[in-house]
Amino acid sequence: MSPWLQAYLTPGSQAVKFAVKATLAMLLALYVALWCDLERPYWALISAAFLQIRPMSGMVVEKGLSQIAGTLVGCAAGMLIMGLFVQAPIPALAVLTLWIMLCTYGSSLLRNNGSYGCIMGAVTAMLIVVIGAQQPDGLFGIAVARLSELALGAICATLVSSLLWPIKVRDHLGQQADEVVNQAFHHASLRLADTSDVETLQSTLTASLEPLTQLETDSQAARYEGPEGPGRIRASHVLTRHSLRLMASLHALQQLLHHHGERLDPAIHRLADEIADGFRLAAESSGVDQAQERLQELRRRVLDCPDQEASPLQLRVLIGLRETLGHALIMLDARDSLSLPAGKRLRGAALAWHRDHLAAGLNALRAGLIFATLASLWIATTWDNGQVAMLLGTLFSAFFASRDNPVMICMMFAKGMLAAIPSAFVFGHVLLAQANGFVMLAMIFLPPLFLGLLGAANPRLMGYCLAFTIGNILLTMPGNGMDFSFDSFINRAIAVMVGLATVVGGFRLLPGFASGLRKRRLVKAIAHDLQRLPQRPIHEAETRFIGSMADRLLQLARHDDVLPEDQRHLFSLGLTGLDIGYACLQLRRRLDDLTDPAVHRAQRHFFAALARAYQDSASGHASSEVRPAGEALIATLAHQPSLDERHRALLAGLVERLDLSLQRQSERAGASRLAAETRTGAA
Repeated sequence: MSPWLQAYLTPGSQAVKFAVKATLAMLLALYVALWCDLERPYWALISAAFLQIRPMSGMVVEKGLSQIAGTLVGCAAGMLIMGLFVQAPIPALAVLTLWIMLCTYGSSLLRNNGSYGCIMGAVTAMLIVVIGAQQPDGLFGIAVARLSELALGAICATLVSSLLWPIKVRDHLGQQADEVVNQAFHHASLRLADTSDVETLQSTLTASLEPLTQLETDSQAARYEGPEGPGRIRASHVLTRHSLRLMASLHALQQLLHHHGERLDPAIHRLADEIADGFRLAAESSGVDQAQERLQELRRRVLDCPDQEASPLQLRVLIGLRETLGHALIMLDARDSLSLPAGKRLRGAALAWHRDHLAAGLNALRAGLIFATLASLWIATTWDNGQVAMLLGTLFSAFFASRDNPVMICMMFAKGMLAAIPSAFVFGHVLLAQANGFVMLAMIFLPPLFLGLLGAANPRLMGYCLAFTIGNILLTMPGNGMDFSFDSFINRAIAVMVGLATVVGGFRLLPGFASGLRKRRLVKAIAHDLQRLPQRPIHEAETRFIGSMADRLLQLARHDDVLPEDQRHLFSLGLTGLDIGYACLQLRRRLDDLTDPAVHRAQRHFFAALARAYQDSASGHASSEVRPAGEALIATLAHQPSLDERHRALLAGLVERLDLSLQRQSERAGASRLAAETRTGAA
């Protein structure tokens, strides 16, 4: 069935509840705004609509606080700009452009609702400067009015979200965690079964990473849902950390099983197959307890395997299997703690995230260019509705900048706004002009908003339907002194389309960096973090590296998806970087307590060699530095009485495995580059 027919002919109960809640929040905001005789009540409606996009109670509170904080900062910035340049509109707009660029830059670097706060800081400052240029005597009143309208929308959205069919963040986090764990366990079963289906491996990894990165961000809102919130946040950190550790261990294990399987005892292969089946069954289990029981039994079997007389390679595989099952059990414990944090005492620090300052700078430059274009048009034409175009340009240039395909999203919003023009004309002007009293206003004005929100509950239609809802509000501009003239309506409609067209043009003119450059920057960032691993305390180093790798793995996997099958190597490249980083962290845990400076110098040299070799392998060049640097580290450890022969053998096996892994990665990248050149030559 078409998603449109599904959304409007057979809507689900959750979609209807979402539309009803959002409509009631806007109804309450409109009533209070009209009762208080606020200057622009439609801002309260837009505020309530944006906050209800993700209607979990804790998220609405968090987003509302971010919105109010961003509005306060934007008010201060707008008043400061006007205080300095009240008689000089062009310098005021120039400084405002820089402020919008700064807010867009900050928004591009943040992952939580702080990003939304930055956007509101830009929009609020823009409104104060543009409206204040026409009413310089009422500057403080303008700032208070904007803050009152946006705060009113936030309060109404929070009240409705908390009182009517409340959706808790804890339930949302539980659903995300289930998806993370199940997909990670499916990925584990494929890895340990040594499957050659790279596409399925990549799809299960991506299906686990996407909700994992979202879970880490969404969990911050749990702090607004009672004293158990911090426990849920820590559980999400633990789940993220050990999910990535699991993926690193699985990548290393499959390489050993695939490339050195003939050197392993058949019993090891049988054990790996049993564990693969155990992971598959655990992913299909109906509850955490059942999955834990199955994996605990497998872990006891691995621990009972004798390793005193095992070869270094076999010992490495047994240790890898133990680590894999250990990480999986901790993941299940963290999943359980998300639902019942009171009975758990998990410790997990907040993770760092990958931040691309160059991409953020480009987003800021684009936002500044879009606003400067619209501001120049406004100055040149003295167009009354130019502020509507500037509003949309400021809002959407920052709002869409971090999306995967901003041009497509802009076109979706443009189509939704176009559909809103006849709707707003009929409901917001022809019919509303005949209304008398608030009840009639609500009965005429709110039905198209409800229909837009009902469709917005479907993620595939959200861009069209949310734009339709906002377009109806902006084109109608409900208030106590509404202007129902046809000229003003057409002026606003033109302003809306001019603003969106400028945003689309800005994204087409500055579409973002090419995939090749983004890939090189991701690889360079991974190599940089590998080189810096010995320079930070162990917990800080792990927090920064593991958290950043979640983003980078997902981005590399997405780049891989658009390449021809014979050129796909980025998926493996990201996992190789994760495996190397995790191995380095494990090495630090064993060696950081040693006091010999020579050991730490050799360790830093080994880490630097790994980082350079990793960067070379991404270009298809094999490095010969890793093995000599590893052997030098092993030779240094020969004089350490706290490390026995078994530890040195394990380290020798680790050095050999990492060197072979990098060699294979360079071969794969070289083959991919050759296939690309051949394809280009044939074309």
